[in-house]
Amino acid sequence: MERKNAWNTYDGKELQRLAEVTEDYKRFLSEAKTERECAALAVKMAEKKGYRSLEAIQKEGRTLRAGDKVYAVHKKKLVVLYHMGERTMEEGLNILGAHIDSPRLDLKQNPLYEEGEMALLDTHYYGGIKKYQWAAIPLALHGVIVKKDGTSVELSVGERREDPVVGISDLLIHLSAEQMQKKAAVVVEGENLNIIAGSRPLSDVETDGEDPEKKEKDKIKAALLKLLKERYGVEEEDFLSAELEAVPAGPARDFGLDGSMVMGYGQDDRICAFTSLLAFLEAETPLYTSVCLLTDKEEIGSMGATGMQSRYFENITAEVMELAGGYSELALKRCLQRSHMLSSDVSAAFDPNYASAFEKKNAAYLGRGMVFNKYTGSRGKSGSNDACAEYMGALRRIMDGAGVCWQTAELGKVDQGGGGTIAYITANYGMDVIDSGVALLNMHSPWEVSSKADIYEAYKGYRAFLQAGWQEEA
Repeated sequence: MERKNAWNTYDGKELQRLAEVTEDYKRFLSEAKTERECAALAVKMAEKKGYRSLEAIQKEGRTLRAGDKVYAVHKKKLVVLYHMGERTMEEGLNILGAHIDSPRLDLKQNPLYEEGEMALLDTHYYGGIKKYQWAAIPLALHGVIVKKDGTSVELSVGERREDPVVGISDLLIHLSAEQMQKKAAVVVEGENLNIIAGSRPLSDVETDGEDPEKKEKDKIKAALLKLLKERYGVEEEDFLSAELEAVPAGPARDFGLDGSMVMGYGQDDRICAFTSLLAFLEAETPLYTSVCLLTDKEEIGSMGATGMQSRYFENITAEVMELAGGYSELALKRCLQRSHMLSSDVSAAFDPNYASAFEKKNAAYLGRGMVFNKYTGSRGKSGSNDACAEYMGALRRIMDGAGVCWQTAELGKVDQGGGGTIAYITANYGMDVIDSGVALLNMHSPWEVSSKADIYEAYKGYRAFLQAGWQEEA
C-alpha cells in the first residue's frame, strides 16, 4: 500500500501556502533553540491571537465561556493553551501534544576551567546523542543565569553574524590512528565534550596590583570571567544557579538543490510543536474544548516538574474547569478519559544510505505526508502506547476527508532499536492517543532534515483533527 507523494497533489494556491508555513517554521526554529525560548515564543504567538493568561483571568474573577482563549505557563518551560468549546469540558477535550526540549549539551554547575593555554567549559549531554557529531562544529550558548539576589540574565551568544561561536575540538587525522580504532560510542566520550571558550590571557597591565602568587595562575580563565562581569554582571559563582545550553549555531535553512527540505537544529520535536501550535491558533471556536500542550523533558523520560509525568496538565485542566463552572474530581476524570489526543512527535524517515535499518513496507518516507505510528516502544513494543483500531479507523476517515496526505510507519526494524513519546503517559487516563508527526533524517543529530511537504501536511492534519467531532463519532 504505497502512499502518494504529497508534492504531486498541490496546485499553485497550496504551494504558496506551503511556502508561507515553512518560512514561518524556519524562523520559529531559528529563534527558539531552547525550551525556554520556545515557550516564550509560543506565548507571544498566542497573545497575538487573543489568548490571555489563566492567572490574569483568575484575578479578574471571570468565568470561561465558549470561544474564550486561555494559556498557562509552568516554570517558563511548559505551555498549555485552551480554546473553550461549546460543550462542557466533562464531555472531553481534543488535545495536540508535543515536546519542546531537544538533545543538547548543558553546562555543568561548575563548568569553567583553564588547561593547555585555553579556557574551557565542562558539559553534560542531555538526551540521546551520538557524541562524536558534536565535535568540530560551531556552537552557540543560550540560557539564563540567576544571581543570588534573584535577578536573572538572559544570554544568547553565537547566533548573530557579528557574534563569536564556541566549539569542541577533534583530534587531527594525522594523530588519530588509535582513535580511529574505537567504537563510535567512545570515539568522543562524555567527559571530553569540553567547549573551548577562550585563549587570551589578562595582560600584565590588567593584573597589576594583584597578589604576585596568583598573578600567573589561570589568567585566561580570569580574562573570561572579567568579560562576563563586564558584559553581563555575573560572577563565577553565578554558574551554580544557571541553565546554559550549547546548541548548534546558525539558522534553519533550505536543504537540497531544489529547496524542498529544511535543515535545522531541534526539529525533534519543535517541528510538531510549531505545526500543532499554528493549526491550533488558526482554529475557529470548537465544538469541544481544544488543547495545545507543549511540554518539556521528553528527551530524558518526561520526568521533573515540567515533564509530562508531573501532574501539571491534570492540575491546570482542573483550574480551567473550575473557571468554566464544571469542576469536580469525577468531572475531571471523565473529561480526561473522554479526550482524544495526537501525541505529536517525529518519526524516522527511510534513509537509502542506511536502508538495512528499515523495513521498507512499514517505513516513513520524506514527502509522503504526516506520519501515524500506531505503536512505538522497542522490540516487543516495550514501553509503547498501542492505539486501538477504532481510533486509527476514525483518523483515516478524518484525514482522507480533509485531503491530508498521510502515511503509517514503525521506527525501523523490529529488533533494531526503538523509542518512545509522551503518548503512554496521557493514555494512563484512558483517553484515545496515537503518535503522529513528521519524518526526519539525521534524527537527534545537530542538524536534522525534514520535507517541506510533510511540514505542511502535518499542519493540515492537525487542523483536521481539531475540527473533528470525536465525541460524536465515539
